[in-house]
Amino acid sequence: MSLPPEFALIARHFRPLAGEGALDLSDDAALLSPPPGLDLVLAADAMVEGVHYLPDDPPETVGRKLLRVNLSDLAAMGAAPLAYLMTTALQRGTSPGWLEGFAAGLAADQREFGLHVLGGDTVATSGAACLSLTILGTVPPGRALRRAGALPGDDLWVSGTIGDGMLGLAVLQGRLPPDDHLARRYRLPEPRLALGAALRGLARAAMDVSDGLIQDLGHLCRAGGLGAVLDLAALPLSPPAAALVGADPSWLPRLATGGDDYELLFAAAPEDAPRILAASRATGTAVARIGHFTPGPAEATVRDHDGRAVTLPRGGWSHF
Repeated sequence: MSLPPEFALIARHFRPLAGEGALDLSDDAALLSPPPGLDLVLAADAMVEGVHYLPDDPPETVGRKLLRVNLSDLAAMGAAPLAYLMTTALQRGTSPGWLEGFAAGLAADQREFGLHVLGGDTVATSGAACLSLTILGTVPPGRALRRAGALPGDDLWVSGTIGDGMLGLAVLQGRLPPDDHLARRYRLPEPRLALGAALRGLARAAMDVSDGLIQDLGHLCRAGGLGAVLDLAALPLSPPAAALVGADPSWLPRLATGGDDYELLFAAAPEDAPRILAASRATGTAVARIGHFTPGPAEATVRDHDGRAVTLPRGGWSHF
């Protein structure tokens, strides 16, 4: 007797991604023994076609982005990846070629980041495709990075460069000239796992930047019950982003609110700046000091090159 279509799809495309505890994807659930002496860290993110990725994005990059945005949540907690569960709600008639590419992308990043699928669910939809992933990671007990914990006077740091994801989307939509670097930054964010682990016991508060730097900084402020000052002139920019700002300075505040950066935003004591820079060098991940925390109220103040407060039209991306 042949397998029903759903199970044939799972067997062909997703069973090769399974690892220890997945039970060959043949049972209703997986079995997982947490590594001795470590805490489990769990996070979940979903991607909707036309919202978080473009309908004509290569399926390989869709699979990799789905995994990477969840890995970024682990990085923000200072955790190491372990495994994941995945649910796919795919449009009826999705081609086998698309599924093969999607699974190939997942397989490539499983090898790169050292994890495997445990199970999940696969359903069909008549609407936009929706992909959901729940990731599991590990961290030594009591060492997870949290959003709360920054103190007045702490430095505000960010990894990598800001604004490339937003610009990459504009490139792929034809609103900016072609640029391979920016397009890749939108399609394939870089989860800062090594830096996150290096910041354990060093960063007082941390989170990843997904919905826009300013908006996510507000989350850190509210979690810690304190304010922050961000200097726009200190934002780290890639060469193409810097060129845009040089030609039109109005781009700069837009880059700070655009989203899709998946960088780490964190607080650290001023005296620990040398250790932060050492962690940056050791992990090969650039960092920049972009402001500082202040006593309340719990909100972010943005300053321009001349130190004047800037009012932004929006803080970042909203899911509703």
